[in-house]
Amino acid sequence: MAVGSELAAMRRAVELSTRGRGGTLPNPVVGCVIIAADGAVAGEGWHERPGGPHAEVVALAAAGERARGGTAVVTLEPCAHTGRTGPCTTALLAAGIHRVVVAVEDPNTEAGGGIEILRAAGADVELGPGAAEAEEANRPWLTAVRRGRPYLTWKFGATLDGRVAAADGTSRWITGDAARADVHRLRAECDTILSGIGTVLADDPWLTVRTDDGQLASRQPLRVVADTHGRTPADAAVRDSAAPTWIVTADDVGCGPDGHLDLTALLHALFDRGQRHVLLEGGPGLAGGFLAAGLIDEVVAYLAPLLLGAGPAALAGGVSTLAEAHRLDLVDVARLGDDVRLTCRPRTAPR
Repeated sequence: MAVGSELAAMRRAVELSTRGRGGTLPNPVVGCVIIAADGAVAGEGWHERPGGPHAEVVALAAAGERARGGTAVVTLEPCAHTGRTGPCTTALLAAGIHRVVVAVEDPNTEAGGGIEILRAAGADVELGPGAAEAEEANRPWLTAVRRGRPYLTWKFGATLDGRVAAADGTSRWITGDAARADVHRLRAECDTILSGIGTVLADDPWLTVRTDDGQLASRQPLRVVADTHGRTPADAAVRDSAAPTWIVTADDVGCGPDGHLDLTALLHALFDRGQRHVLLEGGPGLAGGFLAAGLIDEVVAYLAPLLLGAGPAALAGGVSTLAEAHRLDLVDVARLGDDVRLTCRPRTAPR
């Protein structure tokens, strides 16, 4: 059973793993702490970017010879395959690690199996300490790999009475500067930003990530427009060179019974392209379609202290009775200037 120093190291490893958010996709976020044979922390590391060294390799490099006879505490099962980097199992064994504490088993069949390899080589491996915290830190990637489709976060900004625009269509700006800056942080943690043709025609958004000084970030998510009939204008902002864009039509993923894009097929197509975390910034209709299909994993709502009393609501295609309401669990509440950010997750597991 993991001892106190190992549990403390796991908490630190989880903290380290979160530094890779947004930069590691389509890979997971992973943190690792090496404890020397004398019980002192000898090295730390986290996975920063695809193709870069994995957390275990970074931590082992920091530990050097002090890793021999020590313990590796890692948030995700060490990989056992050769991709753009070599297997972490090989690196751990070559460094003389005698014990490995793993929070979460790797659901990726191509990279998994590391625990068995380590045990077969004589290493003492314990699975499970810190699992809940590590799962939460790596939630989008783990969910995507387990379900075979990207994790879907629906983001919207609204007034207190749930309006996303006024009756005349104006919507800039419902929320304040702090909330809009937080949206760019959220975008930066995803690898895909999805909107609908209605939003593109009405607002002509760029759907890019910008830094605090208003400049384009060096890494941009894939922009996706759900455009059943291919109506995106040639001069639309999403067609510029600032970020890669995929205009998805019925020819790409087919249509569902409602005559609109098959949203499940769209998500599977994105997964096949290597996308793991989709941020939905579409209008009420597209959001309603994803919700009805049971495909929303998380809701992030930015609420402003405004009242309109008219205008489009955040969600279309609602239910007719309270008993049919989509129940959510409140995960987090944060104040951003005069606005409030609510993070919620469906009580019923998405499909």
